[in-house]
Amino acid sequence: MDADAVTRLFTRSDGNYLFARWGRPIVPVVFGVEDATVSILKGAIEAVVALAGHKMAETDPELGANLMVFFFREWDELTETPNLDRLIPDLPATVDRLKAADANQYRSFRFDDTGAIQAGFVFIRMDEEMAKVPAETIALSQMVQVILLWSDTAFTDSSPLAAAPGQPAVLKPEIANVIRAGYDPVMPASANDPSHGLRLAARVGALGHQA
Repeated sequence: MDADAVTRLFTRSDGNYLFARWGRPIVPVVFGVEDATVSILKGAIEAVVALAGHKMAETDPELGANLMVFFFREWDELTETPNLDRLIPDLPATVDRLKAADANQYRSFRFDDTGAIQAGFVFIRMDEEMAKVPAETIALSQMVQVILLWSDTAFTDSSPLAAAPGQPAVLKPEIANVIRAGYDPVMPASANDPSHGLRLAARVGALGHQA
């Protein structure tokens, strides 16, 4: 990937550049699915966290769990969930917007004082389209999209995953390298200057040459 392609992954639809990675170990919890699916999701986050060179933990000192994944059938279920409005600002308005867009997924983040990701919230509405997707693919796709603060348009035209017919989906190598580069210890945990994209691209290029 060239520098422009890497920078676009973190350039939002309003034209602003914004990058963030997790600043603390990730502690996931999953709601609304059977134990087997919980295991698939946790396996996906473990794999993506290992890829990034980041860490997981048993508990978060402030929130208990800091990565919450919700599965449900209708967006209205969110407004009926106790205390969720404390975690998601303007929850009723957000639900109305998602219903109007007929969306089947949504991600929200909290950030610490340095701009690093402090908590993530993933919402997956199991509509007909999503029900056709293998649980492993949903899990990997969502965990890839929550490990960094990607642009809101980063994957609108191209999925971060690739799959051959009859084969399980896998993470595209170039996206894997962006994740690795984003968690390079010499890189900042957050950035809002496009020059960060150039530094990130240089590390992505170095990883590509090592492959």
